[in-house]
Amino acid sequence: MNEIGEKIKEARKMKGLSQEELADLAKINLRTIQRIETNQNEPRGKTLNLICKVLEINTEDILDYGKQIDKTYLTYFHLSVLSFLVIPIGNIILPLILWLTKKDKIIGLKNSGANVLNFQIIWTFVTSIIIIGYALTKIMHYEKFSFLGYIFIGLYLLNIILPIIAVIKIRKNNFQKSYPKLIQIIK
Repeated sequence: MNEIGEKIKEARKMKGLSQEELADLAKINLRTIQRIETNQNEPRGKTLNLICKVLEINTEDILDYGKQIDKTYLTYFHLSVLSFLVIPIGNIILPLILWLTKKDKIIGLKNSGANVLNFQIIWTFVTSIIIIGYALTKIMHYEKFSFLGYIFIGLYLLNIILPIIAVIKIRKNNFQKSYPKLIQIIK
């Protein structure tokens, strides 16, 4: 199991920050960051909270020695969204199952997973409304609303591109929020 310093170092690298940048953003002395990352010192309350805030991770993620960084699982989680291409509402069901089984065991999955699921729920609702609206305009022969088909195609492409961008960021150790934060249904 990793020490706290090693976990902070891994999270800092995943965020793409140098020690100097982390120290500046967290308003902590550079030497303090260096001592923490080499496990010479263990960060206390305020220092740990400042570091976690900059790294956009929960303090529990650092303190819980049972958690780990698993880029492969995060990759599968994000790609599971693409199941909507084969299974209706698979973009919600499969990621939800993956999220519920490991959200407390993998660093970063709890927050990013909730964000992905919130986006997928809203995306599914909006695309369903557009499909119904488009079908009604075709049935009633209203040609003025044919733009709904283009919006639908755009939303489909968006839901294919966003998971791919997320996976690329994970593979480059630069995992940042890839999905827009809309309404929080799942926290």
